[in-house]
Amino acid sequence: MNSTGLQQSKPPSVVDIDLWSEEMQAIWVPIAIYWVYSSIFELIMRAEIPFFEKYRIHTPEERNKRNKVSFKKVLLMVALQHIIQFAVAVYLFRPVDPQIKELERQTRLAATTRHLAVMLSWFGYDDRNNKLGLASTLATFLRSVALPAFQFLAAMTIMDFHQYVLHRLGHTNKFLYKHFHSHHHRLHVPFAFGALYNHPVEGFMLDTVGGALAYELTGMSPFLAMVFYTFSNLKTIGDHCGYSFPWDPLTVCFGNNVIYHDIHHQPYGIKKNFSQPFFTIWDRVFGTEFTEKDAQALAKRKAAQVS
Repeated sequence: MNSTGLQQSKPPSVVDIDLWSEEMQAIWVPIAIYWVYSSIFELIMRAEIPFFEKYRIHTPEERNKRNKVSFKKVLLMVALQHIIQFAVAVYLFRPVDPQIKELERQTRLAATTRHLAVMLSWFGYDDRNNKLGLASTLATFLRSVALPAFQFLAAMTIMDFHQYVLHRLGHTNKFLYKHFHSHHHRLHVPFAFGALYNHPVEGFMLDTVGGALAYELTGMSPFLAMVFYTFSNLKTIGDHCGYSFPWDPLTVCFGNNVIYHDIHHQPYGIKKNFSQPFFTIWDRVFGTEFTEKDAQALAKRKAAQVS
């Protein structure tokens, strides 16, 4: 029995799985978005459309010559990681009967309304009808807007810190870099599908465990998890897509963007810019930040030395 006195659901069998339940959509929708969005970028790259090429960070020749892994292997390893993620997520996102889910929602909303009504009494709201109406409105806002927003931001922070620690460790520990993280750095010229190209063990620890921690620690709903995982996939694809579009909100709104991460994939920045996928705060706090201005200054110094 759970805290509301309702019977908890059991792990689903393959036969019982409903692909259109909120729980299942939280699993397969982000994965589907990854393949669709990455395919769009791959088609743009292969078409070499002049309008898009002016925003391309590296030339097609660089991608072909500098990358040390085949496109086919990248796809296979990404598919393997998604299979692992799917298996773990099926266990985490146990389906709940919609009626039970709605009853739990109403129970929490009623409890929040009661607590707020008591608090309003402290501020002189004595009229029962007005007090309960205001308390109900505030409770609905807190449960439907404020709490999900907080959970989303908290999930971003949890995933960000988790990945910074493991990502930096993957570079500073020679054994971990040689046997695990070096796989991802076979892509000196990142592209969209390569966003999740990792050694399977590292992919599990970075992305699968990171996503699970964000979900479990914040207590977010399956629907919010679907939104969060989809957003995370769009963000990490954007960081590896190879194009710096000035109109892309993810490039404009986040300092940790395609340029920032591309620096990390270059020899001069491989020991910097470990933060991913959202913020740059961890690099700033721990002294591992290397900005675009730093890269430009380094290029000028090298040019001056050559001349």
